[in-house]
Amino acid sequence: MLFDTWLLYFIACIGLSLSPGPNGLLALTHGALHGSRKTLFTIAGGATGFILIIALCLFGIGALVKSSVVWLTVLKWVGGAYLVWLGIQVWRSPPISGEVDVNASWKSGWHLYRQGALSSITNPKVLLFFSAFLPQFIDPQRSLILQFFVLAGTFVIIECLVEGLLANMANRIRHWLKRVGRGFNRTCGGIFVAIGAALPLRA
Repeated sequence: MLFDTWLLYFIACIGLSLSPGPNGLLALTHGALHGSRKTLFTIAGGATGFILIIALCLFGIGALVKSSVVWLTVLKWVGGAYLVWLGIQVWRSPPISGEVDVNASWKSGWHLYRQGALSSITNPKVLLFFSAFLPQFIDPQRSLILQFFVLAGTFVIIECLVEGLLANMANRIRHWLKRVGRGFNRTCGGIFVAIGAALPLRA
């Protein structure tokens, strides 16, 4: 991949990462509820999901899903149902307290990791976007595997940095969020439910 091509991809990835999405919202929510250190599990899970999606798109499966109405519909409903379920869990979460338990257990860490991974994997908009987006930067004369590492690594690093900043910001203002009690949880949970409900209905 030529440097100017990679630079264009780099700029596009920044724009994509800064646009609102379920994983950014999840990092923001977990940062407030669990602290920025625990949210690293969430971010790592999302990164794993994004790497998998980029691999699927880059090696042709994304195009297959894009061309199949049945598979795309199934994926939309599964992704929508998961976001609704996630929104309900966030809605029912205990109100934000003033302190965070920084000693994250592996069990709770795995739970956050799984939520981050499923949030990215079950989002059909991400799959469709990358299936149309990535071919613009592929050089058929060069190693596809090497390009996969460059493309996936670039996006994941940027996405992790953005989500980390969101989690850290939410953690810093948690004392203010404590004053609104369950209002923050219900707002974030409601957004997840709304996204999940609208996802299968979009053309």
